[in-house]
Amino acid sequence: MDIEQVRDYTLSINGVTEDQPFGDDVIAYRIEGKIFLCLWLGGGRHDIKGDTEHRFALKLAPARNEELRERYPAVLPAWHWNKKHWSDVYYGQMEDDLVAGLIKESYDLVISKLPKAIRQKYI
Repeated sequence: MDIEQVRDYTLSINGVTEDQPFGDDVIAYRIEGKIFLCLWLGGGRHDIKGDTEHRFALKLAPARNEELRERYPAVLPAWHWNKKHWSDVYYGQMEDDLVAGLIKESYDLVISKLPKAIRQKYI
């Protein structure tokens, strides 16, 4: 996936909104106001030592984060997030289906933590 495909796919998921609370170089994707993915657009203050590879940070269960980091060199502890719950994913180094699956998995995790009455809108 390229950056536009990541954006288009993420926005196609039911109820997802985007905003830029952290500046012009990051787009945050939310469900019911809860962030589940932050897409780095390049440059800016979220640049990691001249890193030019596209990445996003997403929230996953701690055990899942560990599993992915062991299996894929393109998945690292999140640079600017809680490293137990968030991973940076260099999505250009991964298969499109896997990237889409991880985005949906992050979304589903956040949905699962919402109150039941709200969660019902997304099931």
